[in-house]
Amino acid sequence: MKIALVHDYLTQRGGAERVFELLCKRYPEADIFTSLYDRQKTIDVGERIVNTTFLQKIPGAAKYFRLIAPLYFPAFRALNLQEYDLIISSSTSFAKAVRKRSNARHICFCHNVTRFLWDTETYLREYGDYRYFAPLIEYIFQLMRNVDLTYAQEPDLYIANSSVVARRIQSIYGKPAIVINYPIDTSNFIFSDIKDEYYLASARMISYKRLDIIIEAFNWLGWRLLISGDGPEQERLKSKALDNIEFLGHVTDGTRKNLFSKAKSIIVAALEDYGLVPVEANASGTPVIAYGAGGVLDTQIPGETGVFFKRQTPESLQAALLEAGKITWNYDHIRNHAVTNFSEKAFFSKVEKIIGQTRGVHQSFI
Repeated sequence: MKIALVHDYLTQRGGAERVFELLCKRYPEADIFTSLYDRQKTIDVGERIVNTTFLQKIPGAAKYFRLIAPLYFPAFRALNLQEYDLIISSSTSFAKAVRKRSNARHICFCHNVTRFLWDTETYLREYGDYRYFAPLIEYIFQLMRNVDLTYAQEPDLYIANSSVVARRIQSIYGKPAIVINYPIDTSNFIFSDIKDEYYLASARMISYKRLDIIIEAFNWLGWRLLISGDGPEQERLKSKALDNIEFLGHVTDGTRKNLFSKAKSIIVAALEDYGLVPVEANASGTPVIAYGAGGVLDTQIPGETGVFFKRQTPESLQAALLEAGKITWNYDHIRNHAVTNFSEKAFFSKVEKIIGQTRGVHQSFI
């Protein structure tokens, strides 16, 4: 059984990349493919070879990977994967477009439909100048939407990370999807039932993460807030923050683990399709205060592992923060919730059963 693992691009380390890292560890003999690879800024695949596309040869492509969007589909179509029996793609955009031979199988872990094509206004909001080029962008994106729909038919099976994403795949691509909540490596997180006097937001600084809401709420409360991550919104957000808010920038995995374990709560204001951060927080024994829509509805138990706020406003978040302050949290219970429901063992048990059924043979064929 020859397996290819394919990811959109390995130029950052977000939730989708961390899931792909788990797939790489699970299948150590599989070959890895991606469009662009920046070893210093993405997941650790050890000494394994990462096969890239012609885009890797474009100067600056890994740094400005979003600007070459129209080139990704042809880049993935050009990959030669004819020797592989099973292709497992990890995609929010382009990797689903790879070709396979007729008797091979392609399973796509779809983290979302292609967001910038199907939710363009939200995705591009942080790029303030894009409206000047709106007619041209819309023309290009309409062409790309047609291509995206065509190549979305390539996978034999979609696995969605949440019920929200599964509905989106069905609605836009016309393809059914099986829902399997994505796991975390629970051994990578440090449990602590002793919390420090700070709250934490950990996210890329782009508009849909709604860090502006969190900053405004904590400006008003005056409580200590730490923000880890970087991105195009960083300077704008810093200009809004008062002295009780500290920007940490990019932090190491070790620092991130410690921050998660000691925080009073992890704050998530985005509408996430799934969202690994809340699960990672719970694995650290830390409750979550999150906007109550999207993936958190699949992963959190209100009053036990976290608190939801109903609207993406500072006032609604403030109310949730005050509510959370009245709860006596059972940190062991929070940790056990994550370990029981979102472990690698539970995840791969479901995945390999589905792979076996897709191949029409016993589930333990791998």
